[in-house]
Amino acid sequence: MWKDRFIEYLRNEKNYSSHTEISYLSDIVQFEKYVEQNFFEFDPIKIDTDIIRNWIYDLNNSQIKPRSINRKISTIRSFFNFILKKGGIEKNPAISINNLKTSKNLPQFVSHNDLKEILDDELEFTDDFEGRRDRFLIELFYNTGARRAELAGLTDLDINHTKKEILITGKGNKQRIIPLSDNVYQKLVKYIEERDMEIGNKTSRLFVRKDGRPLNPSHMYIIINKHLDRIPTLSQKSPHTLRHSFATEMLNNGADITAVKELLGHASLSSTEIYTHVTFEELKKAYNNAHPRAKTKGG
Repeated sequence: MWKDRFIEYLRNEKNYSSHTEISYLSDIVQFEKYVEQNFFEFDPIKIDTDIIRNWIYDLNNSQIKPRSINRKISTIRSFFNFILKKGGIEKNPAISINNLKTSKNLPQFVSHNDLKEILDDELEFTDDFEGRRDRFLIELFYNTGARRAELAGLTDLDINHTKKEILITGKGNKQRIIPLSDNVYQKLVKYIEERDMEIGNKTSRLFVRKDGRPLNPSHMYIIINKHLDRIPTLSQKSPHTLRHSFATEMLNNGADITAVKELLGHASLSSTEIYTHVTFEELKKAYNNAHPRAKTKGG
């Protein structure tokens, strides 16, 4: 069967994961059932573009999200492309099928006031090393825009105390330097002093547990998620939300987009441009709330 040969190709030649195989197989089986229930016994030679379009139309009417439908289109396009290369058909019937338009989900961010309220709440953090570590961890995420793995991998050697900078090692081992404000740098120094008093000279990692073991990215997620849970308007409550917040605050306060790109460690400017949409939405919101003409109807 073509289906089995295709999955075997994904496994042995493309080295796809079992999870991806299951996803591809599920989409193909779904399409096969649709064809057999509405047209004829499934045969790749008999499938034309109209049948695939009808399937997509039915999926769209079933309230399936456009992103999920686009994944299915990609699966069917790859499936028939495989059959074409193997000589089973003369033309890929899915080649002219276009993806559905999807709305861009703007990244969520934490406002400066919301974060200040959390950090200033004496009851929010325990009065011990772990509580003070968690508070500083949130501040460093918010003030550097770093990723989880990047802060988890930070060592004392990555800190330039003379210039008040930290060296971040990002994806593909690419490195970038992030400056620290005087306020954040002083908190960094104080945190290191408390850490060394707590565990002694047992580690070179910046962020550690109470027993001296490094604080891993998963543990960092749990810490951030717990404290951001206080903000009811947030549906995304992760370290990446603080990364979004860093970028949004920078642009809202006049930073050049290319500078923000470098600070975030983005490979291309297009990855950073989504934050300009966020800031534009904030401008529209401020206008609608404050400008008298925004609240009137008509001219």
